[in-house]
Amino acid sequence: VSWNAMIATYAQNGHEEDALKVFQQMQQKSVKPDRITFVNIIGACANMLALAEGKVIHARVVADGLKSHIVENALLSMYGKCGSIEDARREFDKMCWWDVVSWNSIIGVYARNGYAESALELFGQ
Repeated sequence: VSWNAMIATYAQNGHEEDALKVFQQMQQKSVKPDRITFVNIIGACANMLALAEGKVIHARVVADGLKSHIVENALLSMYGKCGSIEDARREFDKMCWWDVVSWNSIIGVYARNGYAESALELFGQ
């Protein structure tokens, strides 16, 4: 079974802490994560509302040069779920282009965190 499959299975089935443990084991064995690894582990951080861990993962994504549109969308969602509106907006603004996932994510960030007017303004764009 691949590392990504294990991380994804844990992360998507309510076992986020186990996903993080597998990710740590992966690092200990010097196995390089890829974009899929990061999308899943960022999702686990989001579900646990683990902002500090999410920021560490974000730094690792940047250091490894693995930022991509799908990773950016995952980061945007994670920051929003963790209540870090400023970080979510910064990520959104740095994106080269936005798709429906990006727009839905940033609108959801504002709506979820009590900024309905800002969410509606973005929806109008």
